Amino acid sequence: MDDNIINKDGMSEIEGTVEHIVFQNEENGYTVCELVLSDEDLITAVGQMPFLSVGESIKALGQWTTHPSFGRQFKVEYFEKQLPANENAIRKYLASGAIKGVGVVLADRIVDKFGSDAFDVIENHPEWLTDISGITKKKAEKISERFKEAFGVRSVMMFCRDFFGPATAVKIYKKWGGSAVDVIKANPYKLCESIHGIGFETADRIAASLGSPKNSPDRLRAGIIYFLSYSASQNGHTFIPRNKLIPAACSMLEGDESGIEKALENLLSDGTAVSVKFGGREVIYLKDYFEAERYIAAKLHQLDMLCERVSLRDADRFVDMLEIELDITYASMQRKAILDAMESGVMVLTGGPGTGKTTVIRALIAVFEKMGMRIALSAPTGRAAKRMSEATSRDAKTVHRLLETEFSGDDKPSFRRDEHDQLDEDVIIVDEASMVDTLLFSALLKAIKPGARLILVGDADQLPSVGAGTVLFDIIESERYSSVALTEIFRQAASSLIVRNAHAINRGEMIDIKTTDSDFFFLRRSGSNEIAETVASLVTERLPKKYGEDILNNLQVITPTHKGASGTDNLNIILQARLNPPSKNKPEKKFRERIFRVGDKVMQTKNNYDAVWEKNGVEGVGIFNGDIGVIEDIDLKEETITVISDDRRIVYDFSQTDELELAYAITIHKSQGSEYGTVVLAISDFSPRLLTRNLLYTAVTRAKDMAVAVGHENTVYNMINNDRQVRRYTGLCFLIKTY
Repeated sequence: MDDNIINKDGMSEIEGTVEHIVFQNEENGYTVCELVLSDEDLITAVGQMPFLSVGESIKALGQWTTHPSFGRQFKVEYFEKQLPANENAIRKYLASGAIKGVGVVLADRIVDKFGSDAFDVIENHPEWLTDISGITKKKAEKISERFKEAFGVRSVMMFCRDFFGPATAVKIYKKWGGSAVDVIKANPYKLCESIHGIGFETADRIAASLGSPKNSPDRLRAGIIYFLSYSASQNGHTFIPRNKLIPAACSMLEGDESGIEKALENLLSDGTAVSVKFGGREVIYLKDYFEAERYIAAKLHQLDMLCERVSLRDADRFVDMLEIELDITYASMQRKAILDAMESGVMVLTGGPGTGKTTVIRALIAVFEKMGMRIALSAPTGRAAKRMSEATSRDAKTVHRLLETEFSGDDKPSFRRDEHDQLDEDVIIVDEASMVDTLLFSALLKAIKPGARLILVGDADQLPSVGAGTVLFDIIESERYSSVALTEIFRQAASSLIVRNAHAINRGEMIDIKTTDSDFFFLRRSGSNEIAETVASLVTERLPKKYGEDILNNLQVITPTHKGASGTDNLNIILQARLNPPSKNKPEKKFRERIFRVGDKVMQTKNNYDAVWEKNGVEGVGIFNGDIGVIEDIDLKEETITVISDDRRIVYDFSQTDELELAYAITIHKSQGSEYGTVVLAISDFSPRLLTRNLLYTAVTRAKDMAVAVGHENTVYNMINNDRQVRRYTGLCFLIKTY
């Protein structure tokens, strides 16, 4: 076998005919197949080769590799399909089932009638196929359509191969079909506007390669959309003031102000962007965010107006009966929260740890159930929902599950529960509400029927949502709806140094770092390397030795950043090496700079609404940013990674590994909404923007049973003194006030 034909890029080139398809992922085109080469040798080829079928001839570029279990393979980087040239090859190809709707019988009839012109007839004259028995006009069109699909994607792959892989090429082809290359040439920026996963920078590189000028209207338009989208996803802004947007866009795009202004006016005129004036200041929204904030303001008003009130006298009587029944006396603010929830359509309950929020939630469940109302409990994350369920002995769902999230085909969520199919429940209680972003909250409100009650429970002092907006904060700031803040720390909780320190942080007071016989410990260390080594020693030796190996089952290392010796990147390498070292019994796979190994703790890093999971024999869809699990299996033959997360079994294709990262250590932002038995916190001299009071508060309040902070007291002191919070641009408070 001659495998030494090397092209200019240093890759080997092979030609052969597909003998057998071993595995094929229809979504991303990943394929394992057996090829018969021209010298009759049979080889295994692996890679993204979409729409490949038995009988097809291909030319492929790639590298020879040796698989540890399956031997020599050809890893395909690029490939082209070669149309079968003679009648026998055409007959074999059509009979293989490569074109759905054509089997052995029809293949014989087509080739018998049209001979070597069969493919030309199928592609360009499908109406001629109706002369053949068994082929109607509709079927002929379908055969032609499927034939073009099978061979059309190759033009997109070859055109775009310097910029992204075959899986993205498949997405592009599915979007625009045979005209995809023409669409890209006409306006490369349609890629970042229409294809999820292709950013502005990639589209900009393609445009530059095609000679598109930097001041083209298409580029300026796409650049403004990108800037607004980036500001929302990375900085949490739902809008940008116009007087800040124009100079920022000019700087980013290296364009002149008049061109940017004109591009913005076009976006405003076609409705992609929206201009609004708040107090005399003009601001620019992307349409989705403006419509979401406007809808939230309107729906909250509707819920509060239409909700059936319970008279104060009756509400008081209900609470009195509940106190007798449960042998409990509610504190004054707890009682006020219960009464306000009964008298209001929209109510907000906030409070730090140990202030009795869960006690109020339990009381509300009991009261509303006695009133014959149906209740839905929900939280933004799976861990928060599970904790809510355990605390109330009731089923609690994630907001996505409550809304019955579906995949729309463009990597964006759609919800079966909406204004056309609303929830049946009369009371919706949402815990950890500070984590709910603008778009998700708008979707939730659409699913709540008029007349139902909405109760938002959260901690206003925690970090804001990962997504754009500050929904809980804006609702409280508007002072339009009932809002009760619990501040009293109850006796049982007051014995916890975790709780006392959390409240001290909120008050701007230095925490107790000297006590050594409580649930909060401080280990003084200087320098990131010393902090990292102490954290690793705690997790792998000291804590398990003192409290038993079981402590690791609900222990989480958290730190403010990914970078530095005490950031997540380095801590994960250290902890993986000590907790889950290499073993011949543990398959592993390296992806870029990361190694994943069976037994590793991993985290999902972005929402994947299309991912299928199985739990107790039942299938479901959707895994979300922040979900943590353990790698159960790595199948090097099938090129899959199986992860167990909250008893769900999720199978990832190797091409999806960019959605996973090691999770022995995670950032404080990623820990939000979760609670762990034990938290080990690394506190080093990070970037000043990370050394803030609410970041430290969020970190400490993640611990349920024990918190161990490792660092220098000066850093802790600086964080407590730094009450600076980066305010997000949002219009929700103004819209609620003025609705």
